[in-house]
Amino acid sequence: MDIVIRRDLLENRSPCIMFNPMVVLAASIVSKSGKVLVSRQFVDMTRIRIEGLLAAFPKLVGTGKQHTYVETENVRYVYQPIEALYLLLVTNKNSNILEDLETLRLLSKLVPEYSYSLDEEGICKHAFELIFAFDEVISLGHKENVTVAQVKQYCEMESHEEKLHKLVLQSKINETKDVMKRKASEIDKSKIEKNRGDKGGFGPLQSMGSGRIENSFSDLSISSSGTGFGSGSGFGLATDVDSFSTKPKGRPTSSATAPPKGLGMKLGKSQRTNQFLESLKAEGEVILEDVQPKLSQSRGAAPPPTDPITLTVEEKLNVTLKRDGGVSNFDVQGTLSLQILNQEDGHIQVQVQTGDNQAVAFKTHPNMNKELFSNDSILGLKDPNRPFPTGQASDAGGVGLLKWRMQSTDESMVPLTINCWPSSSGNETYVSIEYEASSLFDLRNVVIFVPLPALREAPSVRQIDGEWRYDSRNSILEWSVLLIDNSNRSGSMEFVVPLADSSAFFPISVRFMATDTFSDLKVTNIIPLKGGNPPKFAQRTQLITDNYQVV
Repeated sequence: MDIVIRRDLLENRSPCIMFNPMVVLAASIVSKSGKVLVSRQFVDMTRIRIEGLLAAFPKLVGTGKQHTYVETENVRYVYQPIEALYLLLVTNKNSNILEDLETLRLLSKLVPEYSYSLDEEGICKHAFELIFAFDEVISLGHKENVTVAQVKQYCEMESHEEKLHKLVLQSKINETKDVMKRKASEIDKSKIEKNRGDKGGFGPLQSMGSGRIENSFSDLSISSSGTGFGSGSGFGLATDVDSFSTKPKGRPTSSATAPPKGLGMKLGKSQRTNQFLESLKAEGEVILEDVQPKLSQSRGAAPPPTDPITLTVEEKLNVTLKRDGGVSNFDVQGTLSLQILNQEDGHIQVQVQTGDNQAVAFKTHPNMNKELFSNDSILGLKDPNRPFPTGQASDAGGVGLLKWRMQSTDESMVPLTINCWPSSSGNETYVSIEYEASSLFDLRNVVIFVPLPALREAPSVRQIDGEWRYDSRNSILEWSVLLIDNSNRSGSMEFVVPLADSSAFFPISVRFMATDTFSDLKVTNIIPLKGGNPPKFAQRTQLITDNYQVV
């Protein structure tokens, strides 16, 4: 199976063999016999041209040489053996060989991530995954500044919005099913009550004077012997049965309501099942209905703005922690955006208050008056006669007024640290994971994604503070905590999997949000430039994770 992807065919352009200087022409995986398994071209070139270059490579590779590059009159081959194959970069002779070697080293780390078996069958099976990964590393022949973890994240294309939408949709489906069950139960119960009322309250009695219930509630019938009101014991028994059926244990009296009219279809459980439940209730058993799920936890999306003016303070965290402790990367990027619904409110200025964090560096939009912000902390346009753009409530972004950034290597600034301790015993690996949250923030909707080796069944979770879910498709254990505040600044989870290497549980990814920020930026006032009362405004503040990992 030979796969050669041509960029000119994907972009409907005519092929051309003009090479820009200092670029990678192609990245390929070939066998030692010269068979092309995967090849990705990054410049316009014909299939015949690339096949000719790759076919000539095995003849140029000598034995016993220490270097890993070969030059011809027109191109340079930079290669690295991976078992019985060659990972090969075809570049022009003007390309920086040091940068090419760095690109080759990164690609050599990516190939085993997508193809566990480094043979012809494994490479061909995961050919398209490898091509997508190559595209993330090399763009138009130049290396991108990315890591292996970032490439994997980009290729997975995980969408928080999609997950949230599925959770809300599933909650609605579960809620509808519960309503159907409850309505069906009420319909059956009210039919029983109606039949009892139509027959004088003596439905299930076989004999009026015996004081015994011969038939169950599933066989409602009227005995010919119970047709009069002459027996006083019959009245007492009917009263007992009424209280028995309409006031079961554990259920309020208001649960039995009149049947709604106009229903042409029964929903929920079958009649036999409902009659069996009614019989159990009549015998004194406590039958609890399913609890209706709450959707408030799933609906994390912010509602559209309804105030005339909405200002959104948002900070995104990019953090990389070392598994043995310490901070490899800590970067906070924040924005202040403005959204105005009505055009008459566009002539304004925004008064803000910055916090005491000296590590935060603010930068205004080019159209903002920088001196006004530096001296008075007021955000206004350079031309005061020019209004701010307006938009409808459905516009997501708004107008960016201010940006800031903070970088640090201080581990005390990290909102959440994760410690993972794998230990092997016999044929099993015991993994203990704990989190420690800083007192600076209260974290919401915390999800910790722990990668696992390929398993046939879910791991055995021995202890956990929160909830867990196993994603068998991606072999990831998801540890969820709805809220981390002063009551649970630390927590732990323990689980057991078959024997595995400790590196299989990394990198650990984390997702959360908070309503406080590092900059502590606040909007204090809206100043109308044309006089009058200040318009009403709403302020939203959130801290979210963009890329938060333990590697």
